[in-house]
Amino acid sequence: MPTPTTRTRAPRRGSPPAPARRLLRRLLIGVLVLLLVSLLLFLVTQALPGDVARIVLGKDATADQVADLRQRLGLDQPLVAQYWNWLSGMLTGQMGTSLENGEPVADVVGPRIFNSFALGFGSMVLIIPIAVVVGVATAHRRDSALDKAFVAVSSLFTALPAFVVGMLLIALFATSVLDVLPGVSTIPPGDLPWWYPAELVLPITTLTLMGVMYLGRLVRASFIDAMNSEYVQMAVLKGLSGRRVLFRHALPNALAAGLPAAGLVAAVTITGVVVVEYVYSYPGLGTAVVSAVNSHDLPVMQAGILVLATAYYAFNLLADVLAVVGRNR
Repeated sequence: MPTPTTRTRAPRRGSPPAPARRLLRRLLIGVLVLLLVSLLLFLVTQALPGDVARIVLGKDATADQVADLRQRLGLDQPLVAQYWNWLSGMLTGQMGTSLENGEPVADVVGPRIFNSFALGFGSMVLIIPIAVVVGVATAHRRDSALDKAFVAVSSLFTALPAFVVGMLLIALFATSVLDVLPGVSTIPPGDLPWWYPAELVLPITTLTLMGVMYLGRLVRASFIDAMNSEYVQMAVLKGLSGRRVLFRHALPNALAAGLPAAGLVAAVTITGVVVVEYVYSYPGLGTAVVSAVNSHDLPVMQAGILVLATAYYAFNLLADVLAVVGRNR
C-alpha cells in the first residue's frame, strides 16, 4: 500500500522570502510599539502633579494670565486633540517650545542628540574590537588563569549598575587618588565634544567597560561553540594548521553568531548613556531629560524620551537584521 506523501507548499510567485517577511512584520510591530510608547509617555507626563501654566508663570500670576497661557499652549483642548497635535508635531519636526527658556524644542534637543551620539558612537568604536579580541583570546585559552579572571571580572561588572562604575572611576581618576582626569564634563554649549578629549575619557571608559564585559562574554561563548562544531573538528582532522582553523573556520562563524549581540549592546548603551551623562554632567540628551523633569518642561521631556525610545528600538531592529543575515549566510 503506497504511503501518503506530504506536500510542501511552494511560496507564491512574487511573495517576499521568509526572512524579509519576518523583518517586515518586526518593523510593523515596532511602529505599533512606538505609537503605544508615545501614547503612554504623553499620558504619564500629562498626569504629573501641578499646572504647567501656573509653574511657568509663577505663583503670583493672575487667573486670566494662567488661562491665556493654557490657551496658547493648547492645554485647554481635549486630551485626544493635544496628543494628536503633539505627535504630528514630533513627526514633522515641530516639537513645540521649551517652557523653561522659550526656545524651540528642536534647538534644545538637537545639539544634545549630537553630543549623546558622539558619546555612544565613540564607545561602540572601542567596544566591538576590544570585545572581539578579549572574547577570542579567553576562549582560545579556555579554563586558563586569563579566562577565569575575565569571567569573574565580567560577572562583577555585569552585576554593577553604570552609575556605580562611573562613581568608582571618578573616585579613582578625578579625586586625590590620582587626579588626572576631570570628573565633570564642562563642555560649553555649541562646542563639539571632541574638542575636549579629556572630558570624554571617563564617560566613554564607563560605557566601554560595561559593553566589553557583556559583549566579550558573548563572543567567548560563540567562539567556544564554533571550536566545538563539526566543521571545525573536521578541519582539524584534515591536518589544517591551527592559524587557518582559527581565522578561516572558527572566527568567521563565531563573529556571525555574535553580530546580533553587538546590536543589542548598542541598544543597551543608549540607556547607559542617560545614566553616564547624569553622573558626569555631560551635556547630552540624558541630562536634558533630567533637567526637563526637574523644571517640569513637558515639551523637552516628551521629545527627549521619545527620541531615546526610538533609538533603542532602532538598534534592537538592527540586531534582528544581523541575526537574520547570520542565519542565512
